[in-house]
Amino acid sequence: MAEPQLIIGIDGGASHTAAVLADARTGAALGRGEAGPSNIQAVGVTAALRELNTAVAGAFRSAKVARAPVAAAALGLAGVDKAEGLDVIRGWADLVQLADKITIANDATLLFAAGTPDGWGLAVIAGTGSIALAQDAHGKDARAGGWGYLLGDEGSAFRVGLLALRAACRAADGVGEPTALLPALLQKLGTPDAREFIPAVYRGTWDKAFIAGLAPLVLSAAASGDATATAIVEQEARELARTAAGAVANCGLSRDGVPVALAGGLALESAPYRERFLHELRACGVTPGPVGLVDDPVVGAVVLARRLLTK
Repeated sequence: MAEPQLIIGIDGGASHTAAVLADARTGAALGRGEAGPSNIQAVGVTAALRELNTAVAGAFRSAKVARAPVAAAALGLAGVDKAEGLDVIRGWADLVQLADKITIANDATLLFAAGTPDGWGLAVIAGTGSIALAQDAHGKDARAGGWGYLLGDEGSAFRVGLLALRAACRAADGVGEPTALLPALLQKLGTPDAREFIPAVYRGTWDKAFIAGLAPLVLSAAASGDATATAIVEQEARELARTAAGAVANCGLSRDGVPVALAGGLALESAPYRERFLHELRACGVTPGPVGLVDDPVVGAVVLARRLLTK
């Protein structure tokens, strides 16, 4: 039998997974578990389910509660937009007897519950990857972006870091504009030889997460006046805004006074990047209303899990 007074919320993305065990009556967190990435498209089904299980087990352990089915669970997960992805997660949830009631959706949906006044508007994630989701007051939603690092992720930390590396390589060849990014990245690598970027990237030392972690270096160079870094930051903020405006258009949402919820390290940790994005969003014809910064999207998952009990 499920514990009637417990719920669980889960936020899983390209960088990490968080699970919170909470009191169903108040929403107060009782325990929290953390794990690695659980995007099934990025890390595969086996690894993703392992991390989900680790996070859930950690939440129960942190709460000092024996693991058992709970009354309701809400999962916001990257990479589950297609039916087979949802089926995989539902199969896992049934196997581990996660909850009596369960809802599973893209991780961006958590932002509406956690970062907008009335649970609708525009949700934008700019972290390792990027995606925009719009939802109206009746629950109709539409998205743009979320294609992954090979096909898209415009405006993401990975994209900013990757473009910086490309610019540094062109500068090293003498065919690109001189840029402070080259010596900064060489210092990061610990070598004066730009050719060392090749094994660092292609042999996996500088993987996707590491390259995304270069974004603050690019933002710092832009703040210091480096033209190449500035161009990268402005371009990616513009592309992220175009993605967000696309989600608004796809949803048929009013473009005036749209509540905006932002999440992801790049959007949250850099005020200049965030302000540039909002400026570009206005240039795309979308006027932001209240802007909520969501530093812990799993809070939205807890809210959604509680709502399941009222249905």
